[in-house]
Order: sequence, then C-alpha cells, then structure tokens
Amino acid sequence: MSTRFDMATTDKAAYKALLGLEGYLQNISLNKIQKELVKIRASQINGCAFCLDMHTKDAMKYGETPQRIFLLNAWREAKEFFTEEEQVILEMTEEITLISQKGLTEETYYKAKQVFDEATIAQIIMAIITINAWNRIGISTHLPIAK
Repeated sequence: MSTRFDMATTDKAAYKALLGLEGYLQNISLNKIQKELVKIRASQINGCAFCLDMHTKDAMKYGETPQRIFLLNAWREAKEFFTEEEQVILEMTEEITLISQKGLTEETYYKAKQVFDEATIAQIIMAIITINAWNRIGISTHLPIAK
C-alpha cells in the first residue's frame, strides 16, 4: 500500500492545529504510560498500523512491559495486570472510540468520577479524541510503517 499524500505538507494549517492538541497533552495529569495505553488501545480498535507501531515502541521506551502490551486487546480478561485507573481509562477509550455504539455510558462515567476529578476526565477525553484523529489521518493517507 503506497502513501497517498503527506498531511503535514499538504494541509500545514490543519496538521499544525492537531500538533497543538499533542502539545496540550504533554502537560496533562496522565502519566506517559497511561497516555500510551490510550493511544495503543484506540489504534487497535481503529486498525491503524502506523500508530500501533509508533506507540507500542514509545510505551516500551517509557517502561511498559511487552506482556501488558500483548494483553491490552484483552484487558478485561487480564484485569489483574492493569490498575483500577487504567481499567477506567481503557473503558473510556473503547466507548469514545466506538462513539456510535453507545457513547460514553453513565456507568463508565460514574466509574471515572470515582477515581478522577472532572479536569482529569476532560483530559482523558481529549487524549482519546486526539489519537482517534491521528488514526484517521494515518489510515486515510496510508502512512507507511517505519522498518
């Protein structure tokens, strides 16, 4: 599959705007591993190979274990490997990524309110929205995976 075009050069203003969100995410209260779990899980759901390659490598660079990455797609069956906060983040990631199915449910929002304040919930939502945008760019433009 060949790359269709480079979004960064074709529409510089739009790309710069999305990079602005990325810059915002550098200063939120989630730690690096939590952010990478969001990116990996959303990318698994969306099937973005470019983002999966990038963010699994980044997660391991930040100290994430291969075992947890391998189990991420089945985190509900491997809950003992993920903290309560991570489980809520992953549940939010799935529901927001698959927004047309049922949206962010009251049940999941209630769980989030038990472990996070509203500002952190807002940050998690923005992290999920941002990786979903990147996934759509990667898939739509056929971003190549680095070898």
